[in-house]
Amino acid sequence: MHEKMEAKGQRLLKGKPKGHKRAVPGNSGDGGGSKKQRLDGGTVSYFRRVSDRLKEGFADEEDRGVFVENVLSEVKGKAALVAMDMTGSLVLEGLLALASPAQVAEVLEELGGETGSEFTAVACNQCGGHVMESAVRQAHRWTEETPDVTGAREEEHCGMLEAQVQRVSGVVRENMVAFAQDPYGSHLLRTLMHVLGGCVTRDTPGAQKAKKDKRCEPELVDFEIPTSFWWELKHLADHLMENINVFVSNLTACAALQTLLAVCHRKRPKLCKKLNKSIMGYLTSLSSAPGVSPLLVFMKDQSGSHLLQKIFQFSQKALLRDVYRNHLRSHLMPLALHPIANFPIQSLIAAATPHKLFLKIFDELMEGFEAILAAGNIAVVVQMVESCVQWEERQGELLQRLLQAFHCSEPASLQVSCLPLFLSFLTYEVYFNTETAEGDSVTQASPQAFSVCYHGSRLVQALAGFKERSVLMNSLHDLCARDLLTFATDPFGSHAFQVMVTLASDKGRGKILKKMEDMYVDLACSMYGSRLLEAVWNSATISQRRRIADKLVPSESQLRSDRFARHVWAKFGLTAFLKRQGDWMEAQTGESKKRKMFRDILE
Repeated sequence: MHEKMEAKGQRLLKGKPKGHKRAVPGNSGDGGGSKKQRLDGGTVSYFRRVSDRLKEGFADEEDRGVFVENVLSEVKGKAALVAMDMTGSLVLEGLLALASPAQVAEVLEELGGETGSEFTAVACNQCGGHVMESAVRQAHRWTEETPDVTGAREEEHCGMLEAQVQRVSGVVRENMVAFAQDPYGSHLLRTLMHVLGGCVTRDTPGAQKAKKDKRCEPELVDFEIPTSFWWELKHLADHLMENINVFVSNLTACAALQTLLAVCHRKRPKLCKKLNKSIMGYLTSLSSAPGVSPLLVFMKDQSGSHLLQKIFQFSQKALLRDVYRNHLRSHLMPLALHPIANFPIQSLIAAATPHKLFLKIFDELMEGFEAILAAGNIAVVVQMVESCVQWEERQGELLQRLLQAFHCSEPASLQVSCLPLFLSFLTYEVYFNTETAEGDSVTQASPQAFSVCYHGSRLVQALAGFKERSVLMNSLHDLCARDLLTFATDPFGSHAFQVMVTLASDKGRGKILKKMEDMYVDLACSMYGSRLLEAVWNSATISQRRRIADKLVPSESQLRSDRFARHVWAKFGLTAFLKRQGDWMEAQTGESKKRKMFRDILE
């Protein structure tokens, strides 16, 4: 039976290196010389063919299993050498994702050697580090059923992988500082933290990964872990805290510490609370200038500021209150104006939002509100506005200060122009190209082209959530059709427009839709406008939907041939609207009742 499977594996991959049947050849040296061992040319060619075969995929599970088993048998005895080769490491990564937990455990066992000491050389290698990460990540499949393996043997296979991950963790733990400071080893440390915590990053194809916004956090997927992993994570955290001075001062190690905080916050809140308290205790115990809190120094440090952002994000009320009272009170303004320290201030504002502490922070920052804007740290102001959505008693004051800061507060007639100013983050004089001469006479030239920036969109989205938003809505109604279309089809503006329209009353939404009637086709044919139009449709009444459909159906050929608009045509059921209006009305009425029912439940 074994010979048959082996023969089938050979058929799946033809053209193995000449003179090699069961072993992957290295260079002619046996490791006794001083020259570094490398894979020879024939072996590299072999792994390139393996890589091509992996890309082709497999017809069934049996073919895949035989192929993986065959190639891993070729790797056996040379796993470390293959892992540290550029071509071999890529192949080994792909194989580990397809291998059974027992096969992954066998690879890890060989990479570590008898004592596990060889893990360090592989993990701190540019190529080997990726292989180690891939192998450890497979622990999320530790409960996976293995074909043709049942009962006690299956439990044994799962236990093999669990034991090897524990062995890796032990080596990393004993060499914590070296791994944390190494540019490649630190990535294994962070992956290990995720796995021991019971969450791994979701695999994303390369093309999609490139398109994803770099500011977005990687998506995590939770999985069940054995009890031993929880204890390993705790021991890992204890050893880390014994070397906290390194993790606070070193940029690479600090990133690993932030990963630990994020994992513990998600999976082990009590441990996260303990870590936050311990880290903050260490930071505040360090010496600094007389009368100056050491926390102020870390707030302005590139590495320290990132760490404090995470600590604030994951801290509870008591710690936040203590930090503010003993270290940050009366210092918020200088920090908010600082090019680095303003980022942890944003995290502090966001973390304090559910607590009364926010009101104290808000009042202190309001004293230098325009200075923060003038310094260009507009994200601090945006965060204040977003937090104020939950504090109605501060909304009126903040809106008035915004109008003053953008120079459209007085006279009241200028307030109708606030929306384009907020969206572009430009003052009235700059946006409308006005010049004030002596005697306060104003000469107005043509305004700038309507534009939207990222922070302007966030600002308007937050303001739309205020209880009193008539000033903002009046400004929206005052926009001309051209600016309205630009607003609706802008990558950032479309999000703000969507929030404003969906949060408006039925009467207010109807007024906006009436003004948009002649641009529905243009919206449907736009990447961002089509998404906005779908959101408007979902929040519209049946009569409003009917008017939208009436405006779209005359352009049927254009809409059905456009790559964005054809989805709008299908989702709105416009074919049924043209041919079976009774059925269309019945479908829309049913959807309307469902939305109302769910809205009533949520309320």
